[in-house]
Amino acid sequence: MGSIACFPLVDQRASPPRPGNQRPSPERQEASPAAETTPAPSASPPLHTVQVPILEYHYIRTNPDPRDRLGFQLSVTPADFQAQMQWLAADGYQAVTVSDLRAALSGQRSLPANAVVLTFDDGYEDFFQAAYPVLETYHLRSVSYVVPGFFGRQGYLTPAQIVQLDQSGLVEIASHTMTHPDLTRLDSASLAVQLQASRATLEQLLGHPVQDFCYPSGRFNARVVAAVAAAGYESAATERPGTQHAWSDRLTWSRVRIRGGETLPQFIRSLGPAGPREKPSV
Repeated sequence: MGSIACFPLVDQRASPPRPGNQRPSPERQEASPAAETTPAPSASPPLHTVQVPILEYHYIRTNPDPRDRLGFQLSVTPADFQAQMQWLAADGYQAVTVSDLRAALSGQRSLPANAVVLTFDDGYEDFFQAAYPVLETYHLRSVSYVVPGFFGRQGYLTPAQIVQLDQSGLVEIASHTMTHPDLTRLDSASLAVQLQASRATLEQLLGHPVQDFCYPSGRFNARVVAAVAAAGYESAATERPGTQHAWSDRLTWSRVRIRGGETLPQFIRSLGPAGPREKPSV
């Protein structure tokens, strides 16, 4: 992998909060389905796939007015989140990270039978305030896809909070671009900056490699996937629904979105079948 230039941390004072009381959501640009999906080729993938639900969360907060459809769908209440995590722990699920999933698919380790990956997009401050204490209570690991350009804005994580989460051993910090644009609309130079600057900023802040990525609003195409690979990322999460993963599709992993207003039975059904989750390829 080639070297990546260092980019300075974002000056929090240079990013004033947007007007109004509601936290800005980069997901509000999400209006169309994901672009063409083309997995990156793999030299010699292991001869198996795994069925592991990668759960996709955004806000952990009191749901806004249901008339705000997207805001409502992206918001899981703290009470519902607590109930979901309590059920996972009681039912024997073990939360792993995307780096654990990569290692398993490359043959470096095995996964527990009831593995689940908990991911949180955009780096909202309510992850630190409402989600992390629950994860800590039930000893559940998670992945936080953060946007360095938003550090310190109202409603978003600060660099100090991100360092604390990273050092906890429960939270894996991963990249979600520098400013959360639609990557399919960028020219090649801007695309490279979004991918490389985010990774370099996080690595400078945390002092260790950052190898995992998530496409903003689930938007990607073959050119974007190639740029993600060129930037040195080892995995990338989409918003395509699904729970089955292989080494060969590690740059286009599917997820299960957990929506606001879901009942606990609906949440349980979204996890898919229980039991051993590793199966041979056909």
